[in-house]
Amino acid sequence: MLLLLLIGAGITYFFAGKAAGPAIAIQAPPVIGQTGALDVTVDAPGGRLDDLSIALSQGTQTIPVLTLASAPNGAIVHEGADRLRVKMPIGRKSLPDLKSGQAQIVVNATRPVLRGLRHTSSSATKDVQVRLEPPKVSIVSTKHYVNVGGSEFVVYRASPPDIDSGVQVGELRYPGFPASGAGLTGGPDLKVAFFPLLFDQPADTPINLYARDAAGNEAHAEFDHRVFPKKFRHSTISIDDPYVKRVVLPILEQSPEVKASSDDLLPAFLKANNDLRKIDNGKIEALGRDTAPAILWHGAFQPFGNAQVESAFADYRTYTYGGKDVDHQVHLGFDLARTVNSPVVAGNDGKVIHAKYLGIYGNCIILDHGMGVQSLYGHLSSFGVHEGDQVKKGQQIGVSGQTGMAGGDHLHFSMIVGGQFVNATEWWDPHWIEDRVMRKLREAGAAAQ
Repeated sequence: MLLLLLIGAGITYFFAGKAAGPAIAIQAPPVIGQTGALDVTVDAPGGRLDDLSIALSQGTQTIPVLTLASAPNGAIVHEGADRLRVKMPIGRKSLPDLKSGQAQIVVNATRPVLRGLRHTSSSATKDVQVRLEPPKVSIVSTKHYVNVGGSEFVVYRASPPDIDSGVQVGELRYPGFPASGAGLTGGPDLKVAFFPLLFDQPADTPINLYARDAAGNEAHAEFDHRVFPKKFRHSTISIDDPYVKRVVLPILEQSPEVKASSDDLLPAFLKANNDLRKIDNGKIEALGRDTAPAILWHGAFQPFGNAQVESAFADYRTYTYGGKDVDHQVHLGFDLARTVNSPVVAGNDGKVIHAKYLGIYGNCIILDHGMGVQSLYGHLSSFGVHEGDQVKKGQQIGVSGQTGMAGGDHLHFSMIVGGQFVNATEWWDPHWIEDRVMRKLREAGAAAQ
């Protein structure tokens, strides 16, 4: 009996040493720079570990990062019954000996088994790249002229080619795209970007190139540009109860994201004109990221011909009710009226990314023309295309109407760059297209030969 017990204990002891070690997952980003964030999870029964060590290996050098005994306060936390999570900074600032190049994160963990009589271990590694130098970015194109409320275009170089780069205007950033999408063959570091200067941004708003890599290293570069201020019109629009009942209440019925009582007409109007307008424009800004990485359009955009301009871009509107000013908004497009139920055509080649009801814009179509350039057609009475359709310049896509916040039958047309509304008159102008875009592409192509 004693012999059998000893044999059984020996077998148990032996196989306990064969038990699985802690399960390790390294979530750290593939690139580390001056700063970074280490994220490691370790799963073990009860979350119990006898030992844990994390190091960063580069060639023959091993740089300690953390041990179970020396972990900073808050670096290791329990998540659930069996999981430990390690989150802490990792980068040149916390590891001064770190050098640029390839590296490997190495994690070793040991847990107790057989009531602590034995231990079982496991390890995990993850290859990372250490980038300590900022990326490089420089302008290629020349003669950049931008109107307040208008758009511009740049050709530039950014390296390494896989970084995020583009144009920063004030606090807003507009991403660049591979220049191959614009027909250029100057290498993977050659980029192009469209960007606006918004109607409400000062003429002295800083405009520069930016480049940021996955490690958080960032670089900026100035480029020559000239800004032209522009004055926009003011108008007054009087609203009354019949208008609210006929126009506003049907909008709110189809917009459950905005809560308003149909018994209080002025508050209902203000809800639609303010809250719903912000929600709709937020959706349009989000759609700005749904864009092709290539220029899909060609030539100047086709306007809604033979139409009367009822309201222009960036008109500052004062709304009155009962003889009193009750609201102020800026109209970010053109209201174009022709005849009732006029055919509406695509301003240029593109892809339909939105074709449904959109709050104050009513039945609305948005076309993507690539690289953040889009066009919007609002207040339609009917659709002639579906989301996902490819359309050509001049192709009928719908019929004008008075859905949404429209007092009469007309087309609301807007141009959008990077999710922001811009003045459409530039995009209708062949001379502007030639000087702002095509000239720069030709010059950059010639320089790359």
